[in-house]
Amino acid sequence: MTPQGQFKVGANFGGNIASEPISQLKDITESAIEALANRDSVYYGEQVRVATQAAIAYSLDPVGPTFDFYVRYGLAPKLDVGYKYASGVHVLDAMYQFLGPVAGTAGNSQQRWYGSVGLQYAGQSSGILDKLFLNKLAPILEFKAERRDILVPLVFSRSFGPDEEFGNISFGVAYNHTFLEYGLEPGRLYRKMGGGDVVQLEGLTQKQSFPSYGFFVNAKIGARRIYLLPALSMYYQNYGTYQLLEQEQVSYSGITVVPSLGVQIGLGQGKAGKR
Repeated sequence: MTPQGQFKVGANFGGNIASEPISQLKDITESAIEALANRDSVYYGEQVRVATQAAIAYSLDPVGPTFDFYVRYGLAPKLDVGYKYASGVHVLDAMYQFLGPVAGTAGNSQQRWYGSVGLQYAGQSSGILDKLFLNKLAPILEFKAERRDILVPLVFSRSFGPDEEFGNISFGVAYNHTFLEYGLEPGRLYRKMGGGDVVQLEGLTQKQSFPSYGFFVNAKIGARRIYLLPALSMYYQNYGTYQLLEQEQVSYSGITVVPSLGVQIGLGQGKAGKR
């Protein structure tokens, strides 16, 4: 917990390893996408269906390396708030400490256990596929996705020294709920009809939401307000069933593992330190 009136800044490097998007992406290659994108018109078939499934799966849980930086502020004795920019996603959150001494005032207290509960909001409106080769399909299959996430973490930690002087070890569980709206607007995508007729496919827009359940283990190791933060999280996600073109559907579920390593720096004396 950030002491009242004090700031913390930091950055994390890691990766998002999600089994379902990885499984979907292995069934399609960048060369196949480029071949489709270079055609004047495309008939709906297996390649397009697989690419659509992969685009939706990636939007549900983008895989790849991650980087974020953040700032936190101690708003009250047992309440801090923060902002994080994580690989194109804006994140706002607040944490309330319900167990343990007030940060910055523990002194020589022998109590080393802390407990906190939080609420986090994350939003991403566009550009989900910008780092993936599937965005080359844009002229044929204009795919758009907008997602919002609400996360509720419950955290327990054991302090190394009073007031986490040398850091801590923490663990907990988390509940996340994702709200996704996605759209498919075919540009040069057609279907062959009986008698040799050809019609352009109609687009669709769908809304979906799904829960995720996870647990995590973090460490904070250092001194003099500079700390290293190794962390590992794991989530199970039943993403649900999603509508494709041509009245087809696909269901997704899988495990996500998120390892990371960060650095954190404490700034400011804080109100407790001025007394």
